[in-house]
Amino acid sequence: MVVADLHVHTTVSDGTLTLDAVPSAARAADVSVVAITDHDRYHPGLDAPVQTLDGITVVRGIELRVETDTERVDLLGYGLHETAALAAECDRIQRDRQRRGREIVTRVEAETGVDLDVTVEPGFGRPDVARAVAASDAPYDYGETFDDLIGAGRPCYVPRDVTPVDEAVPLLREACDVVGLAHPFRYDDPAAALDLISTYDLDAVERFYDYAGTDQPDPTPVDELVDAEGLLRTGGSDAHDETLGVAGLDAADWERLRARLDTSALGGA
Repeated sequence: MVVADLHVHTTVSDGTLTLDAVPSAARAADVSVVAITDHDRYHPGLDAPVQTLDGITVVRGIELRVETDTERVDLLGYGLHETAALAAECDRIQRDRQRRGREIVTRVEAETGVDLDVTVEPGFGRPDVARAVAASDAPYDYGETFDDLIGAGRPCYVPRDVTPVDEAVPLLREACDVVGLAHPFRYDDPAAALDLISTYDLDAVERFYDYAGTDQPDPTPVDELVDAEGLLRTGGSDAHDETLGVAGLDAADWERLRARLDTSALGGA
């Protein structure tokens, strides 16, 4: 039974869930713990590494895309304490994301001949573009927008500048109680991605994840690595909407992770 959904996006990045709506969405999914892991920024409405919102335990986190020697991967940080260095890097990334967002919107409008009528704000991402296209008169739904227009290698795709992994890991280690690898089987080379865990002495790996649209991969390599390296398991729905609890941790795995987090704001709970 999923009690902790530790991979959730909000309107601070490219999700549709507001922070105020998190408790009701969690209760609807029978989830008692949610980690807010917005892309390349942390939620300004959270002021502690772990706190309670309307009866739901909320972990302040971040999902940071990084550049490696082989490809770009995502790291998840949990129990985030704001640092000047991470704040500065997030600001730099957000300026680049806005540049990229404006260029993607311009290309999509030129390609489709429609006015998307979107405002490119901090946190803007490709899902925002896809939602705008699906709501327009363009002949593409949300998924088709990625497949035909804005996915990597498609005509409206624009790359962005991301943090090198050698710089990202120290930033996250200074700011977060736990740092792990996100969704290892989403990458072109899962083995190389998993190798990053030992190379950079990461704490955790996202073991529980719904690889929607694909056959669920064999988790044996992850389980073997967890046992060999003594890693924490993380997991979550990677929600960009209001549906939580699709994947996540059971009570035992959550308690193991919780023990590594600064829960002082919970008042000893």
